[in-house]
Amino acid sequence: MHNKNKILPAVTLLSLSLQAHAAGFLDDSQASLKAQNFYLNRDFREDAGISKREEWAQGFILDLRSGYTAGTLGFGLDAIGMLGLKLDSSAGRSGTGLLPVGDDGTAPDQYSKFGIAAKARLSQTELKIGTQLLKYPTIASSTGRILPQTFQGGVLTSKELDNLTFTYAQIDRTTRRDYSHGEAMSLVNKNRRFSGTPQADDFRMGGVDYTVSPDLVLSYQYGELDQIYGQHYLGLLGSRKVGPGKLSLDARYFISDDRGQARAGRVDNRTLNVLLGYSLGGHNVGVAYQGLSGSTAMPYLIGTDAYLTNYMMAADFMEPGERTWQLRYAYDFTAVGVPGLTFSTRYNHGDHANPATFAGEGREWERDTDLGYTVQSGPLKNVNLLWRNAALRSNYQRDIDENRLIISYTLPLR
Repeated sequence: MHNKNKILPAVTLLSLSLQAHAAGFLDDSQASLKAQNFYLNRDFREDAGISKREEWAQGFILDLRSGYTAGTLGFGLDAIGMLGLKLDSSAGRSGTGLLPVGDDGTAPDQYSKFGIAAKARLSQTELKIGTQLLKYPTIASSTGRILPQTFQGGVLTSKELDNLTFTYAQIDRTTRRDYSHGEAMSLVNKNRRFSGTPQADDFRMGGVDYTVSPDLVLSYQYGELDQIYGQHYLGLLGSRKVGPGKLSLDARYFISDDRGQARAGRVDNRTLNVLLGYSLGGHNVGVAYQGLSGSTAMPYLIGTDAYLTNYMMAADFMEPGERTWQLRYAYDFTAVGVPGLTFSTRYNHGDHANPATFAGEGREWERDTDLGYTVQSGPLKNVNLLWRNAALRSNYQRDIDENRLIISYTLPLR
């Protein structure tokens, strides 16, 4: 009896301590389920080969994010589960990026993937290790299909100093948006831009963002794919009120070269990308310039989206020496009393391209148009409908007309 009297208070204190430490873990947790119905039709307008790629699929993403345990050093856990379902596809039309493609050219009825990440926080510094989505200038997950691309590795983010954010990452695997399995990383080699596509299981990235003021952010980042290429990034994002509207500037500059054994061959590129925009009321207009110099194209990882404003739906406009001008316009119909309705269009014109697959000056243009609506009330509130259209015309690659119809909804679970 004497021992029991000692044990019970100890157990009670331990239980209360665990509850206190776990309170933030549970109370600050978030959970959501995203459903996305996606139809994609890519029509090739000329030349021999497959005439179109056309698929229809449904995706589900369950995203679970815990808070942090109490105390000086807090711990947490994130998990993401994804399921893709085939609604319509065939061997002659597969390869849209919505679904995997088997050896016989057909897509499976379903595919899934799951990832988990452990995280720790000390003051304003966070370390996350495991499966995660990345959005950085030198490495960015593609989210343009039913399921996103994920990466496996560690990311350290620190905001200990006022107005400064330091980031370091070491990544060893990726799972592309239409894959179920992880793989090593490589670089995009469209039109034989490089001598090969060797794989590497080590991508390192480090950088800093400096918030000079609420209207001006300066960035530097360096990323390196082991024994293949290294890439410096300099960025400036600013805005200021000019007249009745707001003027914005988004400038991005990449310097890339080969590293170590140069397993993909020579990499020698500088890419300047500048977007100047002006917004007034519901209107937003912009003009952008992108210029590539050096003997090769700009490298970026397979499966990712290049961090350039002139990167389009059908083409990336990143051949060696290519120069691209863009005009864009967007309108938010909230300004005329129709909240939830949006329209945007972009037109890219590229010339001076020097693809390895073409003799002469490469020229191309592309027009992308989006029309979207988010339901504002009723049982379908927050359901988003989006139509995306692209037209690509080129003298060195196949012309494309593309349409995407997307219906999406995110249900908060906690």
